[in-house]
Amino acid sequence: MQTKHFFNDPDYLVHTALRSLTITNPSLALDWENKIVFRRPDPSSPSKVSIVSGGGSGHEPAFPGLVGKGLLTAAAAGTVFASPSAEQVRKTAIEHVATEKGVLVITNNYTGDVLNFGMATEKLRAAGVKTEFFAMNDDVGVGRQKSGKVGRRGIGGAALILKIVGALAEAGGSLEDVYRIAQLTNANLVSVGSSLSHVHIPGREVSKDAIPANEVEVGMGIHNEPGSHRATANLPQLVQIMLRQLLDQNDPDRAYVKWQPGDEFVLLINNLGGVSVLELSGITDEVYQQLGRDYKIKPARIIQGTFLSSLNGLGFSISLLKLADTGLGPGKSLLDLLDAPAEAVGWSAPIHPSTWEHRFNGPVETKKTISAEEQPGNVKLDPAILKKILIPGLKRIIAAEPLVTRYDTIVGDGDCGVGLKRGAEAILALLDSPSTKLTDDVVNAVNQIVTVVENTMDGTSGAVYAIFLNALAHGLRAQESSSSSVPVPATVDVWSKALGYSLTALGKYTPAKPGDRTMIDALAPFCATLQKTKDIHAAAKAAQDGAEASKNMLPKLGRTVYVGGQEEWIGKIPDPGAFGLSEFLAGLADAV
Repeated sequence: MQTKHFFNDPDYLVHTALRSLTITNPSLALDWENKIVFRRPDPSSPSKVSIVSGGGSGHEPAFPGLVGKGLLTAAAAGTVFASPSAEQVRKTAIEHVATEKGVLVITNNYTGDVLNFGMATEKLRAAGVKTEFFAMNDDVGVGRQKSGKVGRRGIGGAALILKIVGALAEAGGSLEDVYRIAQLTNANLVSVGSSLSHVHIPGREVSKDAIPANEVEVGMGIHNEPGSHRATANLPQLVQIMLRQLLDQNDPDRAYVKWQPGDEFVLLINNLGGVSVLELSGITDEVYQQLGRDYKIKPARIIQGTFLSSLNGLGFSISLLKLADTGLGPGKSLLDLLDAPAEAVGWSAPIHPSTWEHRFNGPVETKKTISAEEQPGNVKLDPAILKKILIPGLKRIIAAEPLVTRYDTIVGDGDCGVGLKRGAEAILALLDSPSTKLTDDVVNAVNQIVTVVENTMDGTSGAVYAIFLNALAHGLRAQESSSSSVPVPATVDVWSKALGYSLTALGKYTPAKPGDRTMIDALAPFCATLQKTKDIHAAAKAAQDGAEASKNMLPKLGRTVYVGGQEEWIGKIPDPGAFGLSEFLAGLADAV
C-alpha cells in the first residue's frame, strides 16, 4: 500500500483537482463551493438532453473528468469515496445545465449515491423538470446471492455507459431514448476487478487489513471493498478466473449476460490507478489472447486506460459489453455511439472506426532492403593483411580486460573491460569462422565488423564504437574513385582520411573532446597523428600518451563525474575506455 502523498489535505486536493479540469479543458467551468464541474453554455448549440452524473472523489477521471462535448454535461463530486449530497446534485441540474429537453441523472449503484442522486431526481421532478434516474451496475465480482437486494455494484464499465448515453444526447436523442439505451447497455455489460493491495486515502490512518504479498483480491471494489475471494495466482491464472466470472454461462450466481458464439463484444481494460502503463499493456494482451483462445471472442473494440480508478489502486478491471441492437437506426448503434467523438480529458479511445473496420491480424510483409554489407565497395585490401593487423590488437584488448575492469570498478560502472573483451572476442570469432566471406572489399569487411559490434557491445561504449565504425565505412567509401571500375588501394592515406571523417561524425552525437577524460583522449590523438604523419606507430604512441594523460584529468562526462573519492584516484587511474582503446591500437601498430 502506497501511503506517501504530495497532498495531505484531501478536501483541498479534491477542489484543486476539479479546478485543473477547467485548465485542461477550456469548455468547462467549476462551481468551487459545490464541487460541480459543468460545460459552459454554448448559445450556438441546439438544446439537448443533459447528462448529470457524479460520485465520490478518488475515482478520477470519473466522473468530472468525463464532462465535455459528447459525454457528460455536468458532474458533482463528493469527498474521497463519499457521495455528493442531494443538494449538490440538485444544484448541478437546476443551476448548471439546460433542462428544456430533460435530464438523465446517472450514477453508480452504491447506497449513498443512489439515495442522494435519487433524492435530487425527485426534487427536479417536483420542480417540473423532466428527469430520469439510472444506477449503473456492471460488477460480477459479488454475485447475486451475496449482493442480495442491493444488486450489482457499479465499477469500470460505467465509463462505457456514460460514453454511449453522452454521445446519444449529443446527437439529439430524446430523454426516453437516452434512458432506454442506458438500461440496454447496462443489461449487456459485465465487469470484474482485481487488486494486489488496498489504497490509502491522503490524511487518513493506514488500514491494518493488508492483502498478503502473495495474494490478489479477486472482485475488489472501487472503495477497498472485498470481492469474491483472495487467490494465489499469476497473471494468466488470474485472468482465467476473472474471465470465467464474466463469461461462464453455467454460473447461476454471475451469468448476467447471455451470449453465444458469434456475438460481438467491446473490451475495456481499466486501470484502478496504480498499475504502470507497461504492465497494463501486458494485462491487455493476456486478456485478449485468452478471450480468443478459450472463448473464440475477438472484440470489435479494445479500449485500454484509466477511466474509473480507486485512487492509486494496484489493480485493474475487465469489462465486456455485448453489442445489442439499439433500435435507433443507422449511425446510432452501440458501436457508433462508442466511436463518436468526445472532448473530455478522461476519455481516451483514439483509434478511428475505419482503422478497426480494416484491421488485419495476418503477418506483415517487411520491406526488403539492401544492407550495408550487401553494397560493394571499391577500396581494396587483402583480407589476409586485414586479419594479420586486427587479430593482435583484438587479443591485446582481451588480455587487458582485468586491468581495464579494475580501473573501471574504481572510477565507473565496472563493465568497460568486459564490454571491450566481449566485442573483441566476437570480432575474432567472425574473422576465424569458415563461414565468414571476407574479400578484398574492405568496406564490406568493416560493415561485417559493425554488425558484430552492434550485436555484442551494449552500453555507452558500444554505441560510440558502432557510430564510429559505421562512419568509418562511409568514410572509406568516400575515398573511392569516381570510376567504379578503378580499385582504390587501402593505403595509410585512405585510412587516415576515413578516420578523420569518422571522428567528425562521432562529434555530432557526443560532446566529448580531448581533455574530458573519455576514450576520445586516445582516439582523437591517434586519428590526428596518423593523418599528419602517416605513421601508425607514431599514432599508436599518441593514443597511449593520451590515455596516460587522462590520469590527471577531472571527468566531465559519464558516470565518473558522479563518483566520489576523486582525490584518491586522480593522477593514478587512466580513463578505462581510453586505456582499453590504446591497448588495441598498440596491438595494431605492433602487427605492422
